[in-house]
Amino acid sequence: MNVDELSRLTAETLYLVLWVSAPALVAAIVIGLTVSVLSATTQVQEQSLSFVPKLVGVSLVLAAAGGWMAGQLVGFTDQLWTAIPTLVP
Repeated sequence: MNVDELSRLTAETLYLVLWVSAPALVAAIVIGLTVSVLSATTQVQEQSLSFVPKLVGVSLVLAAAGGWMAGQLVGFTDQLWTAIPTLVP
């Protein structure tokens, strides 16, 4: 295995991690920002007010996009297992 192939695999892996985690992260950021703005507007300072909506929102996103995420991970793993004979000298 040469350095170019290892660099390519590392880049693909990092891109896949970013791509698969993006829906949950975006949901958490949007919900957290919305709750923070509402909390600052109403001056309600409750810690669970920020946590519970994020938990529910991220859970819904994971339930909706979980199949797609799993498909992406399984596809990448299948490609990696298929490429092992060409990667190992």
